[in-house]
Amino acid sequence: MPVSVANLIATWFGCGRSPFAPGTAGSAAAVAIAIALQRWFGFGPLHFAVLAALLFLPATWAADVAARAAKIKDPGFVVVDEVIGQWIALAGARALTWKSYLAAFALFRLFDIWKPIPVRQLERLPGGWGINADDAMAGLYAALVLWTAGCFNLY
Repeated sequence: MPVSVANLIATWFGCGRSPFAPGTAGSAAAVAIAIALQRWFGFGPLHFAVLAALLFLPATWAADVAARAAKIKDPGFVVVDEVIGQWIALAGARALTWKSYLAAFALFRLFDIWKPIPVRQLERLPGGWGINADDAMAGLYAALVLWTAGCFNLY
């Protein structure tokens, strides 16, 4: 796929080209960006929910373009969906600490891989919608678990 805006967004600026676990690389990049935004600009959990919402439509377009170009329904190199899901997971944190970042990362990856109902069903939506919707739902599950854990001061 030639370098294009869609390719840059879909691969999250090349993270999706990681030779090992591109989805995990995309999630790790999302957490690294979140840490930087928190430290430099004071971002909190709600900011990451807003960022995920703002990214959703461009991500859907980019994932659709990349999937069509590759002629693959959900190419592994498309990782912008992991970024969205990871930021949604972080939105569930009651406080952003190293423990909540680690928990959000682990929980999102768990739900993204496990794909409980309706995560797997959302994956069946056409094109970029399915690529992104399942990860957004996995992020929502992770956010709910993270928020609940925060209510019990578990991080």
